[in-house]
Amino acid sequence: MPNIPSVDLNDFLSNDQNLKSEFVNKLGKAYKEIGFVALKGHFLKDSDIEMIYKSIKDFFDLPTDVKAKYELEGFAGQRGYTSFGKEHAKGKKEGDLKEFWHFGQYLNDDEYNKFNYPKNVFVNELPDFNSIGKTVYQSLEKTAIFVLRAISLYLNLEENHFDKFVEKGNSILRPIHYPPIKDKPKGAERAAAHGDINLITLLMGAHGRGLQVLTNDGEWIDAIAEEDEIIVNVGDMLSRYTNNKLKSTIHKVINPPKELWKKSRYSIPFFLHPIGTMNLNVLESCIDYNNPKKFTDITAHDFLIERLKDIGVLK
Repeated sequence: MPNIPSVDLNDFLSNDQNLKSEFVNKLGKAYKEIGFVALKGHFLKDSDIEMIYKSIKDFFDLPTDVKAKYELEGFAGQRGYTSFGKEHAKGKKEGDLKEFWHFGQYLNDDEYNKFNYPKNVFVNELPDFNSIGKTVYQSLEKTAIFVLRAISLYLNLEENHFDKFVEKGNSILRPIHYPPIKDKPKGAERAAAHGDINLITLLMGAHGRGLQVLTNDGEWIDAIAEEDEIIVNVGDMLSRYTNNKLKSTIHKVINPPKELWKKSRYSIPFFLHPIGTMNLNVLESCIDYNNPKKFTDITAHDFLIERLKDIGVLK
């Protein structure tokens, strides 16, 4: 089966301009053609990866009534726990076969008020869960900023073009649990076909078959990372911002074969969001005679609210 391209962030971080340019071009080509890459050289430590998987398994193994304490309706799913089957893909009525948690941005009180972000929810039963969530969040955020810097160069923008929009952005780390399947699902998948809302997504946990990507030819292919890689894909905000020059690719998490129904699956995406006031107006450099402007002007906040309603998180 064909798979997605692999790149090494160490090439971009090196002092070798040829390696850096090669990384930028390879990343840009992948995002133009398929929208996904597997990335080596990220800032996650092996010990942190091991600890967050242990911690999220401990959380999702808690009794249902304990987890329910952390599902806060007022946060509209933006922090804390979201129970099984509550979220669905745009255009689908069946809920996805998953439950998940949201860690959000780490700021001081004045900054929380300034950006109007809800604060993170603290799980009293599992103090390690809270601390490792912060560590992994910040490691993936740092990785994402360097990926965006490479994207900026590919788009002939200043290298730090996105920094001011994302360094205190409304990003989310989402540990997901796909529980064992008890009965044959009727029209539901672990995660139905969808595009991500945000600028870019960094995904831990794509080391086995399950995640699939829709190619330009209409073929579903497996997206499988090596043990030292994470998956990084373009979201709808970046696709919109670049007038579809960079591709937000439809993807899904398929149900396993019946012999594996009794096994849980865990994955941990980091959704890099900008601050809400960022204008997602199409870049002038991405508009020409053959590629007229495809999208109306909108802020990141308004686009996010629109999409959260589409997937059933906001009413």
